[in-house]
Amino acid sequence: MTLVLFGLFFLCLLAGVPVAVTIGASTAVALFVDDVPLMLAAQRMFAGIDSFALIAVPFFILAGDLMAQGKVSEKLVALADAVLGFLKGGLSVVSVLAGMFFAAISGSGAATTAAVASSMVPELRRKGYDASSAAALIAASGTIGVVIPPSVPMIIYAVIAAQSVSALFISGFLPGVAMGVGLMAIAVHQAYRRNYPKGAPFSAATIWRTFKGAIWGLLTPVIILGGIFSGAFTPSEAAVVAVNYALLVSLFVYRDLGFRDVYRIMLRSVITTGVIMFVISTSAILSWAMANWQIPGAIAQWVLSISDNVYVVLLLIMLLILLTGVFIETAAALIILTPVFLPLVTLLGIDLVHFGLIIVVGLAIGMVTPPVAINLYVASSVTEQPLERISRAVLPYLGALLVVFALVVYLPVLLGYSGAR
Repeated sequence: MTLVLFGLFFLCLLAGVPVAVTIGASTAVALFVDDVPLMLAAQRMFAGIDSFALIAVPFFILAGDLMAQGKVSEKLVALADAVLGFLKGGLSVVSVLAGMFFAAISGSGAATTAAVASSMVPELRRKGYDASSAAALIAASGTIGVVIPPSVPMIIYAVIAAQSVSALFISGFLPGVAMGVGLMAIAVHQAYRRNYPKGAPFSAATIWRTFKGAIWGLLTPVIILGGIFSGAFTPSEAAVVAVNYALLVSLFVYRDLGFRDVYRIMLRSVITTGVIMFVISTSAILSWAMANWQIPGAIAQWVLSISDNVYVVLLLIMLLILLTGVFIETAAALIILTPVFLPLVTLLGIDLVHFGLIIVVGLAIGMVTPPVAINLYVASSVTEQPLERISRAVLPYLGALLVVFALVVYLPVLLGYSGAR
C-alpha cells in the first residue's frame, strides 16, 4: 500500500496535477485498492478542518492583506528607512527590516514579500540598486513572515501535533530576528562590493516623526501577541481582533481603503483560505491512511536503523525538509511531513515545539527555492524582473538562511530555546 500511495503521489506531481488534488486522489485510490470504504475519505476531509484553532488561519490572512494594501506597509518602510537607511547600501537593509516589521503583522511569506516589494522597489531602482538582487533580497526577507509570529504554518503544525500555538509563537521570535540579521549581513557585504550609496544621515527627529506615523501598524503585533501571551484571548480570537483592528486603521485612521477595496481584499483572502483549507482537508486523508498502515513508525525504524545518533538523524530530517520544500507548497509539505516525523522525533526525545520550529523554518526556505518558490514568483510579478535572474540572485541570501536553519536545528540555545524535552 505504501508503494501504491507514494507511486501515485509522485506520478501525479510529475504530471503537473495540483498538489491538493494529488494528495486526495492518490490516497483515495490507495484506500480503494485496500477495500476501505471511500465514505471514510469524505469523513476524514471534514474532520481534518474541524478544529477551532484553524479559525485563526483565514482571519490572519485577511488581516495581513488589509495591512498590505493600505498605508501601514508604507509607514513601516518609512520607519525602517529612518532607523537604518544611513548605512552604506542602507535601502537593502531597510528592505529586510521592513520585512521583519511586516512579518509581525501578516503571518504569510507571500503577503510580506508583496507588501515590501511594492513599497521598496521603485526607490531601490531610483538609487541605482541592482533590480534582480533587490527583488531576491525582498523575497528572502519574506520567509521571515512565517517565522516571526503570528504564523499561519505554526498554527497548522500546532493543530496536527497537538501543541500550544502560544508556545510556538514565542519560539519564533529569535529565529526570525536571526534570519533578518543574516540577510542584513549579506546585504551590507554586497553594498560595499557594488558601491551602493548611503541613505539620508541619521536623524533622531526623523525617527520620531516616522515612528509616530507607523505607530498604528506597530501596535498590531503588540495587541495580537500581547493579548495571546497575557491570556486575554486565544490565538483564534486574536486573529479576529487583528482583522477588526486592521479595518479600524485602514477605514478610519489612515482612510486609505474604501468599502469596495475591503470587499475586493476579502474576496482574495477567501480564495487564499479556500486553497489552504482544501490542502489541509485532503492531507487529513493522507495522514489517516499513513497512520492506519503504520507508515510513520516504519519510517522511524528505518531511519534509526541507519543511525541512532541524534545529530545524524537531525541532518537527515533537515535534508528531507529542504528537499520537500523545493517541490511542494509550504502548507501541503507541512501537513505531509509532520505525521511522518512525529514518531521519530518523539523517540529521539526532541521537544515537539522545537521540532515545529525546525520544520517551519526549513519549509520557509522552500519559499525561495525553485521550482515551487512562491516568494520569488510574487517578487517577480511585483518588480517585473525575470524569474531566472531573481533565482540566481537569491543564492547568497539562501546561504544565510541555511546557516540560521542549522543553528535552529543544532544550537537552539543560541536562539533562546533549550530544545530539550
